Amino acid sequence: GPSVVDLSTFYSKTGMFLYDPGFTSTSSCSSEITFIDGEKGVLLHRGFNIEDLAQKSDYPEVCYLLLNGELPSLENKLKFIDILNHHTMLHEQILRFYSGFRRDSHPMAILVGIVGALSSFYPEKIYDFSSIEGKGVAVSRLLAKIPTMAAMAYKYSLGQPFIYPKNELSYSENFLHMLFSTPCGEYKPSQTRIDALDKLLILHADHEQNASTSTVKIAGSSGANPFACVAAGVSSLWGPAHGGANESVIRMLSEIGN
Repeated sequence: GPSVVDLSTFYSKTGMFLYDPGFTSTSSCSSEITFIDGEKGVLLHRGFNIEDLAQKSDYPEVCYLLLNGELPSLENKLKFIDILNHHTMLHEQILRFYSGFRRDSHPMAILVGIVGALSSFYPEKIYDFSSIEGKGVAVSRLLAKIPTMAAMAYKYSLGQPFIYPKNELSYSENFLHMLFSTPCGEYKPSQTRIDALDKLLILHADHEQNASTSTVKIAGSSGANPFACVAAGVSSLWGPAHGGANESVIRMLSEIGN
């Protein structure tokens, strides 16, 4: 990225603050995770071009890369997928939360509530989230459960029964299964649709220090429960100037028709 001036001691030496609305000229951290140059169309995950990852990897593998800094061996990839597969279900008590929302609630409103509620099922008095093991619990549970939460929000809006995940399916295939299967018939997506969703997830896996990432970091800097912090990030992502922009594109495509 661009060259950087370290101004961390500027206030202590001068007694003055820097004024930079929107962080247009400010970097609050150094990172080896993701690099973006929007003007040149460059997106790197841990140094790998997004084009190569989209062509040769799948979403769980890219998640492992972002978390660990290197692509997994086959053995480590299978272990990682096994962890995700065995934490896709939600506690039955969480399912009752959905009935408290209106049927026409925005899915992001539901996701804010459900992700935040996970903090009561994974409290600090049981998990040490400052440890490597605790961080692993938070990350793996979120990666595993958010597709289930999102699919259940969709099913709730339709008045259809919730569809439970299947451990034998891939990450993207499982999400499609939970979205479109019913007790009357199982939805079996084509490989083309599975691959398309997987590539979509890879492209959205990380976008440097955007608004939602910054929100999670600021909330997390207080030592708050990581699930509550991510719920704050979901709220930020919801906005029309952030993730909500994708929603506007979908709405526009629906208006265009064909």
